Amino acid sequence: MSEPSAPGGVRLASAQGRWVLTTAVLGSGMAMLDSTVVNVALPTIGRDLNADLGVLQWTVSAYMLTLASLILLGGSLGDLYGRRRIFVIGVVWFAAASLLCGLAPNAGVLIAARALQGVGGALLTPGSLALMQAVFHPDDRARAVGAWSGLGGVAAAVGPFIGGWLVDGPGWRWVFFVNVPLAAVCAPVAMRHVPETRERAARARHGFDVLGAVLGALALAGVTYALIAAPAGGATPGVIVPAVLGLLLGALFVRVERRRPDPMLPPSIFAIRQFTAVNAVTVCVYAAFGGFFFLAVLQLQVVSGYSALQAGTALLPTTVLMLLFSARSGELGQRIGPRIPLTVGPVLCAAGMLLMLRVGEHASYPADVLPALVVLGIGMVTLVAPLTATVLAAVDVDRAGLASGINNAAARAAGLLAVAALPLLAGVSPEAYRSADEFAATFRRAMPLCAGILLAGALIAWLTVRTDVLRGAAPEAPERCHAECQYHCGVSAPPLDPGEARSPKPGEG
Repeated sequence: MSEPSAPGGVRLASAQGRWVLTTAVLGSGMAMLDSTVVNVALPTIGRDLNADLGVLQWTVSAYMLTLASLILLGGSLGDLYGRRRIFVIGVVWFAAASLLCGLAPNAGVLIAARALQGVGGALLTPGSLALMQAVFHPDDRARAVGAWSGLGGVAAAVGPFIGGWLVDGPGWRWVFFVNVPLAAVCAPVAMRHVPETRERAARARHGFDVLGAVLGALALAGVTYALIAAPAGGATPGVIVPAVLGLLLGALFVRVERRRPDPMLPPSIFAIRQFTAVNAVTVCVYAAFGGFFFLAVLQLQVVSGYSALQAGTALLPTTVLMLLFSARSGELGQRIGPRIPLTVGPVLCAAGMLLMLRVGEHASYPADVLPALVVLGIGMVTLVAPLTATVLAAVDVDRAGLASGINNAAARAAGLLAVAALPLLAGVSPEAYRSADEFAATFRRAMPLCAGILLAGALIAWLTVRTDVLRGAAPEAPERCHAECQYHCGVSAPPLDPGEARSPKPGEG
């Protein structure tokens, strides 16, 4: 057996290169599958655990809460303690939490396990791409990232189908159990074939912003709890107190970040107008996406009478369109500028969600569901790749990883709050998903709200995003976006960019 290549020198065509790519795909694929399959299982989980709608919201929100709060910290831990080490810890942690989800005897255990799963996701999600950036030879990085993204796109596309098949077959618990064998392959392969890399210089002086991460998570948790509890609890102390605490902790989080020498979320980056503008668009877009995909799967199963497999398969057009055309959309954004795509895309998505109002009892898939999802998918294709390119172009190259991480976290936090708030705004009762008529009425109220959020994002883009922002960017920004979006751009959040990972000096890796 030949000696393993050094970090930064692994070639994609080598045996070790293929093992590194396999490791990254398996790790990120676990998290990507989980983000798409769980929604399909929600009605069955609710019936099996005799749970109300709030439990279904927490089943989604608990995972997004810890993932959104800790994903920036997860990337920093890999820089200091070793990207492979933190990635493997994340994979094992994610699998253990998945096993606990599958074995959960009640809703409380399931929600707690989902929160733990999000912690594992925050460790492995930034690590999978960072591994390849640090390990592969510079000449092979773009192709490696393209292959990784393409295979990840396939995982996202088949996720709802797999989830529906598992729910209708062996049961909803296998939606979580399926992660265990993937981790059993991924972790040993990583330890044997992936060289260790780390970056000590920047973080070693000041340590980690653990306080910021905790405050951010608690602030989101307080607000989320209040929003989910409000339909059943009303304006009671059990709702008002968590809401107030969440807002106060959010204010304290901002204060702490302003005073830290090395904050997790540097306030100075929001002084860049284009960066702030694009993140505002991101929040609107991914809030609408999060609310839509949560409610649409329930609508198809509860109201239209679809099985879990049928509902999961029904959503494939949006992901397939993203898989096929994201690269061309990114190229178009570079030619004409991001302002038009970031305005037109949300408008098309809003139209697709309004077309979903035709989906009711005994809905025809070709006549009612498919047209809405095709229009929605075209809108997503139009906006997501230019949005990612604009985020990277708005900042200096050495801050691209941070900017991308903030944008990814903002999207996930927006989806989290939308899943919590939209049922409240649409007047959903805790038992609504048990009644087809009641849930159909709620869905009809919710879709215009999602469309309105998207139109707000379109207006922000039109008023604030410059047409020339990509033309004035460093060449590396659109190139990296093209590599990451070449095959697939995220439905649940924009793709991460870890920045330029440097090859370690002797003795560091």
